[in-house]
Amino acid sequence: MAATVIDALWPGKPYPRGATWDGMGVNFALFSESAERVELCLFDASGRNEIARLALREQTDQVFHGYLPQARPGLLYGYRVYGPYRPQDGHRFNGNKLLLDPYARNIVGAIRWHDALFGYRVGSAQADLSFDRRDSAPYLPRCKVIETAFTWGDDRPPNVPWHETVIYELHVGGFTRLHPDVPPALRGTYAGLACAPVIDHFKRLGVTTVELMPVHSFLDDRHLVERGLRNHWGYNTIGYFAPEHRYSASGKIGEFKTMVRTLHEAGIEVILDVVYNHTAEGNELGPTLAFRGIDNASYYRLAQDSPRHYQDFTGCGNTLNMQHPRVLQLLMDSLRYWVTEMHVDGFRFDLASALARELHAVDRLSAFFDILRQDPVLSRVKLIAEPWDLGSGGYQVGNFPVGWAEWNDKYRDTMRAYWKGEGGVIGEFAQRLTGSSDLYNRSSRKPYASINFIAAHDGFPLADVVSYNDKHNEANGEENRDGHSHNLSWNCGVEGPTDDPGVLALRARQQRNFITTLLLSQGVPMLLAGDEMGRTQRGNNNAYCQDNDISWLDWTASDDRRSLLAFTQRVMALRAAHPVFRRRDFFQGRPLHGSTVRDIVWLQPHGTEMGEQEWGQDHARALAVFLSGDALNEVDGRGRAVRDDSFLVMFNADANEVRFVVPAGLVPLAGELLIDTSTDAQPADTPFDPTQPYVLAARSLALVRFKRTPAP
Repeated sequence: MAATVIDALWPGKPYPRGATWDGMGVNFALFSESAERVELCLFDASGRNEIARLALREQTDQVFHGYLPQARPGLLYGYRVYGPYRPQDGHRFNGNKLLLDPYARNIVGAIRWHDALFGYRVGSAQADLSFDRRDSAPYLPRCKVIETAFTWGDDRPPNVPWHETVIYELHVGGFTRLHPDVPPALRGTYAGLACAPVIDHFKRLGVTTVELMPVHSFLDDRHLVERGLRNHWGYNTIGYFAPEHRYSASGKIGEFKTMVRTLHEAGIEVILDVVYNHTAEGNELGPTLAFRGIDNASYYRLAQDSPRHYQDFTGCGNTLNMQHPRVLQLLMDSLRYWVTEMHVDGFRFDLASALARELHAVDRLSAFFDILRQDPVLSRVKLIAEPWDLGSGGYQVGNFPVGWAEWNDKYRDTMRAYWKGEGGVIGEFAQRLTGSSDLYNRSSRKPYASINFIAAHDGFPLADVVSYNDKHNEANGEENRDGHSHNLSWNCGVEGPTDDPGVLALRARQQRNFITTLLLSQGVPMLLAGDEMGRTQRGNNNAYCQDNDISWLDWTASDDRRSLLAFTQRVMALRAAHPVFRRRDFFQGRPLHGSTVRDIVWLQPHGTEMGEQEWGQDHARALAVFLSGDALNEVDGRGRAVRDDSFLVMFNADANEVRFVVPAGLVPLAGELLIDTSTDAQPADTPFDPTQPYVLAARSLALVRFKRTPAP
């Protein structure tokens, strides 16, 4: 039996949006441009019983609002919104459907999939043109009024400079689920991520910034639930202000804040992977959960010639309508909330090109970018774009504005192709190694604009890049049709697991090659969680629905895992200690500050410099680069010129060993061999004589340091 609609609300205010407790009561405010009536639905503490429906009689600038005196945090609520149900005109109001508040700070309970969640009669011959009168409340999660007070103490953002940043991409649930030193009740939670053993791992590894895969409230897709799976990755957002409840051990918002504060105390930044391009409601055949029922025509981009259908630049059925000022306001309010209330340090925007579309084309000067650039809060945090979407013209690597960094998939593909042994890529390899100036320098951006990665959540982890030629996604239940096939991976001779010692040794070497190349490249390195310990997904390159040991990080400490971890820590420390590997500006290829040596010199293995003809050779798979520490063209905080040691890096992706010669006069002194990836036993204080050829094993790289002689 439906609750009685009563007039028990004071007028309240249209701002702030959402449910806001002021110590005396709660103000409710909901935007809808085309709604005719809005009801606030209240539930008892169990969430099962609807105890009242309160009419929001006041309307100011298309915002329905009211104030409930004496209401307190913990109150459970939702909305029912009434208006025309005319899908052919873009309107899908259905007052029989309970709706989530787009500004809800907490969303509790899990969705229970049922046909009543859909605004139309599922299975009807009229499809979404039909109208369903069943109540969806028994099946939808509830919004919860929160208490915002929290003791932050002297919490401050670490403000790690971009050129010193090392990003570590991780999944909150999967990262600690199997961690033996995290208390069982905290595994897979925000609290688990703040445990001392986890913080210690970050510190010893040397990462400065953790990038959390989606933690905005999201839903498990119906088709996954029916197959016994879950949406593990979380790119299915339904609430842009609420932390995902499944990662909370306590059920309290303060747990997320405590995690951030603890990471900040360790000097570690927190970046969120955010999904503002689409919502969990899908296309016209999707459920009515929030935005669709509140104001479909405002929140979503509809096909101009057929408003019944959605413009889909995301591959997920819908695209948020960034052309509407209230939708743009929602996004900006959400971003500011996570910075000001939750103290996060930046954002990685999923399918960011979709946010930049004004009409159909991607506009680098769209309203979205303009507003972010001038915002006094958001313009000071780290902003990272996934610079593509699935629409025409959506691939925009290198085209985002100043102030943005980008995931550089050209870096990923080039490095994989090079170490796989493909020919004709050394020119591209050199561009990516040195910060991709061809992509970013033309718009006065810096090397940090390039977020370099070998592996990320989407695709093979590093161990699988060197262990599989083909995807093996059978566990996803889609007959291995999902996931992309262009992996640029190489199994080193055997597909998948093997006991062959030669293959295993080659795979270990290739992982060392990738990790060293990543950390010695200019730009910002991003390491996928677990790659430092040889994590595998058993050949699954699309593990979005695998909330199990396929995706969870294995913390088992085998000899091979310990060896790779120690190696990664060592290269991380080298990068942190030497500014020559994390320059603030691009190389210029000429002497600087009175030095007689150029800042960078590219060499063929026999010691002559690379020329135009050599860069285009298809057979070439070996080259060396000399980086001068005397020609950094940088000053420190006191205005003093920055100097560093100089380094020679030799790369050999050939199947045979190569002799490298250092040209006379390039280096004045004997050097020290720091790394040779051909062996597990890393050199220690091994002299390097530049007058003698160095024989570098097949598929290996070597790093040599030439210590700077301080000026008298």
